[in-house]
Amino acid sequence: MAGNMVPSPESIKFAQSNKKTQTMITHVVLFKLKEYQEEEKKEILSKLKSSLEALTGKIKELKQMEVGLNYELESKSYDLCLITRFETLADLDVYRVHPEHLKVFEIIKESTVARAAVDYFG
Repeated sequence: MAGNMVPSPESIKFAQSNKKTQTMITHVVLFKLKEYQEEEKKEILSKLKSSLEALTGKIKELKQMEVGLNYELESKSYDLCLITRFETLADLDVYRVHPEHLKVFEIIKESTVARAAVDYFG
């Protein structure tokens, strides 16, 4: 899993210049699991889903969360989709470094080989 968890000053400036009139920021992350047998994969996906959903209520800046699992276990695409929404970019930044989020992030890193993310206003 590559990538820095904290946005660069350039990315913050770009996001602020593209904010327009929208106030919510949506954070979408896709995860691809390592190779597992079908039953083990189901167990891991269930654990990841419940771990992510448990963040609701623990991080006040997190306003909405949706966790979706790919119905096709043998798919070549990503296995898990996380969609979260925040009122401001600053709230997303708080979430990124929040201790509860970092605990779940460590669990996810153990089971995954790839991550893709997009943050947008709207």
